[in-house]
Parts: sequence; C-alpha cells; structure tokens
Amino acid sequence: MSDLEKFITALPKAELHLHLEGSLEPELMMELATKNNIELPYQTIDEIRKAYDFSNLQDFLDIYYQGMNVLQGEEDFYALTMAYLEKVSGEGVVHAEVFYDPQGHTSRGVPFAEVTNGILRALDDGREKYGVSSELIMSFLRHLSEEEAFATLREAEPWFDGRIIGVGLDSSELGHPPSKFQRVFAAAREMDLLLVAHAGEEGPAAYVREAVELLKVDRLDHGNRTLEDTALTETLAQSGMTFTVCPLSNLKLCGVPDMKEHPLRRMMDAGLKVTVNSDDPAYFGGYMTANFLSVAQPLDLSKEDIAQLCRNSIAGSFLTEEEKSVHIAAIDQVLLHPWNC
Repeated sequence: MSDLEKFITALPKAELHLHLEGSLEPELMMELATKNNIELPYQTIDEIRKAYDFSNLQDFLDIYYQGMNVLQGEEDFYALTMAYLEKVSGEGVVHAEVFYDPQGHTSRGVPFAEVTNGILRALDDGREKYGVSSELIMSFLRHLSEEEAFATLREAEPWFDGRIIGVGLDSSELGHPPSKFQRVFAAAREMDLLLVAHAGEEGPAAYVREAVELLKVDRLDHGNRTLEDTALTETLAQSGMTFTVCPLSNLKLCGVPDMKEHPLRRMMDAGLKVTVNSDDPAYFGGYMTANFLSVAQPLDLSKEDIAQLCRNSIAGSFLTEEEKSVHIAAIDQVLLHPWNC
C-alpha cells in the first residue's frame, strides 16, 4: 500500500452516493443465482467481469437490472448490504447514506417489506459490527412514471419513522428531467423526507437547475455538468449545496475520456462543495479508496485537497452537527499527523 493510499484510507469519510444494488460483486451474484435457481447468461465470474464493459449509462443499466434478478428475498438483501459495509469499513468510511431501488424489485414480485427490512437489518448490524453509521434513501426510477413513484411513496410510508430518511431519483437521465417528478418530490417534502436527485451526469445543466429549483433537493447527485451554466455554478457555490461526484463511474460510462479531464478539480476551484463517492463499485472497478486514488494524481490533488473532500462528505451528510464535528476533528488529526497512517 502506497503512502498516499494509506493516507486516504486513514481519513474518516462519508459515502453519500452508493447504490446498494451496484455493490453486487460477481462472486455474490453467482452465489445467489445458484441459491435461488436463477439462470444467468454467464458461466463464470470472469465472464461477468468481462461483461462490465460499458459505453454509456444505458449499457450499464441493462446489466445492472439483469444482475438484480438474483436478489430474491430478505436474506439476499441482508447479505448484499453486509458485504458492502464490511468492504468500506476498512477504507475509512465512518458513515454511509445508501440508495436502493425498490421499484426494481417489487416489479419482479419481491415484496417491498422483504427488500427494505433486509437492508435495514444489515445497516443495524453493520453499525454494531463494523462501526459504520448509516441512513437509507429510497430512489425512484426516472424511466418509470410519476404515478408509479407515488405508488412506491405510499407503500413506503410505514418506514418513514426514521428508517427511510429520504427519497432520490436515479436511472436513465436523458429524456427524463427532474420536472417529471416535481409533484411526488413535493409530497415527499410534506412528509418531512430529505430530498436528493441525480442530475447533470448525462443530462444538461438545465436538469441540475430543475433539481434545485423545482424539486428543491437538499443534495445533488453527480452534478458534473453544472459548470456549463456559470450563473448556476455561482449560485450553488454560494448556497453550499453538496455534490456527490463519482469519478470511476464517470470514466467507466465514458462521461470523461481521461481522469485528467475530470471536472472535479474545476468544481472545487469554482467553490462547489464536492465529495467523492463510488456509485456502483462492483461495476465500475472500485470503492472509496480507489475513487480517491483515481483523481488524486491526475488532478494534482494535495493532501489538504483530499482532506477537504472528506470534510465535505461529513458536512454534506445528514448526520447531526455534533456527530459531524467529531468526524471533522478526526480528519484534521490525520492531516496533522499523516505519519501515523
């Protein structure tokens, strides 16, 4: 392990953009397929890995939804979530606010309760076993209708007692602007849920503006293309809006041709509160440490830059102010004494 990797791993950090279904590693996919008698179009783990060759977001989503089929019951979602928490607990992640896509499972006949309870039980156990605090955010699939999103919102109500803390918006971005879901996000806000949304990954800066002005999100997922709108960039810098950027995802989905051209540094220089996250790590080739490493040298990030990204992740989380202050103090200690890493 290089000194830089040790430093990155030692820094306490929050992961704010992680799709649990996207942490389904090939080994677990094969194991669950065998357990549940699900036929996959792959015979070996290597064949699955070779299939992870995407040219755009839709190519990825096609195999992503195919992989979901092996998740059939509560224990499968428990195993998926625990595997993620075990992995990131060794990478300095002290808090995770994870997404899941219940519509991708209920449409296959898997009961909402089995999906949600399996994940929540693992998040509780993961806090005890690995020391990683967590929150759960339910995402709507934007290629489906707003009426279907409303149905999911109603089905989830029994868990709005602090177990599901917010709603998000993911899946195919182009052609499905945030405005399509304005009414359901307003309803979620009335229920005191926190709001996040994917915008400006493949979609234009106008989608980011809609997410902010129409959906009134508390945090922006991706948001890379915000930079195309100077006025919007300035407004969001002044507001302190948190951006959950995912470097390896952007590279894998051909959003950037080379990490030297990744907008993260320009976003930081523009005053945007940027964080680093892994998105769908099983498909995109790396969890948190790998994502930090992927941009550190190409973008000439200093140790202070890296520490600031970690501070941003804690500050932009939905932790209490007291919890945030503890983690930020720990980040500052690592920066002061990097030789202890």
